[in-house]
Amino acid sequence: MEYNQKSGFVTLIGRPNVGKSTLMNCLIGQKIAITSDKPQTTRNRIQTVYTDQRGQIIFLDTPGIHKAKNKLGEYMVNVAEHTLKEVDVILWLVEPTDFIGAGERHIAEQLNKVKTPVILIINKTDTIKNQDEILRFISAYKDICPFAEIVPVSALKKKNTDLLTELIFKYLPYGPQYYDEDTVTDQPMRQIAAELIREKALRLLSDEIPHGIAVTIEKMTERNNGIMDIEASIVCERDSHKGIIIGKGGAMLKKIGTAARREIENLVDTQVNLKLWVKVRKEWRDSELYMKNYGYDVKET
Repeated sequence: MEYNQKSGFVTLIGRPNVGKSTLMNCLIGQKIAITSDKPQTTRNRIQTVYTDQRGQIIFLDTPGIHKAKNKLGEYMVNVAEHTLKEVDVILWLVEPTDFIGAGERHIAEQLNKVKTPVILIINKTDTIKNQDEILRFISAYKDICPFAEIVPVSALKKKNTDLLTELIFKYLPYGPQYYDEDTVTDQPMRQIAAELIREKALRLLSDEIPHGIAVTIEKMTERNNGIMDIEASIVCERDSHKGIIIGKGGAMLKKIGTAARREIENLVDTQVNLKLWVKVRKEWRDSELYMKNYGYDVKET
């Protein structure tokens, strides 16, 4: 069967905190992946969909490729590296610099093992005062991988992102539309709600809590009048963290809940009644059982 539109799978990879989630949200025009100024906020492969008259791009936003420190870390690295072999195009995001560190070299090693077209994206170009410097950064990177394309962009300012979409379609095969035109993500609503709550917690807690928090949705129901009731638990590793998350007189937990509720309401376009609790599960990131309970499919890798 011949297809007149293109469709395929694209993954975004890069060191932690290079702006993968921000770029994906910019490309699909809606907030789906959680963005944070802390690295390692993307836990699972969030699959989002972009459709226009040219065809359909299905994005897999993988966790950053890094050195694993615990079972959760190993899981995230495995997911990221497995994805490279499953997609039609790889987007590699890097910072605007001519210094190529050990982390980037590790990613380049992985990319040199696959035959998939790789588009190098030099992100955060809005932070460069002299735009001529971009040529220096391109020159530093161009020989470490046989790149299909090298594109400087600013995901934050939406600069060159239309060109990037055009180049992705250039390398995608012709094929069927995998999702309806109005589909933006294939993630269950529970998972997106959990990620949004987790994002707000990370942002508002700033540096007070390390990354050892997860969010579980205990209950999600819709009333006849359209109001959605959500009950969720923020899981942390220490009793001292629990106190910080709750805050004085419950103030911090209320802040997190209010911010998360607004985001979820924007997404589901209905009123949300959100109740939050805090639980302590010591060293959950090293327990396969807990990881499974918190939505990580350990067997997948």
